[in-house]
Amino acid sequence: MLKTVWAVVRDGKIELLQNLPLPEGTKLLVTLMPDKEEEQFWLNVSDRSLAEVWENTEDDIYAELLQK
Repeated sequence: MLKTVWAVVRDGKIELLQNLPLPEGTKLLVTLMPDKEEEQFWLNVSDRSLAEVWENTEDDIYAELLQK
């Protein structure tokens, strides 16, 4: 069973923000959360890419077909 928990890095070590009994040798998958500046960069890039895909005149034909 997968369980997601919050943690922080302190002095180069990952510390869980809640007390969990983890047996020695427990395998973990760590996902690094981007900082706010990096997160905003990727949101802006994604918005531009999606706009290029979805906002184009070639797809207008599908909207016209749905109206009939």
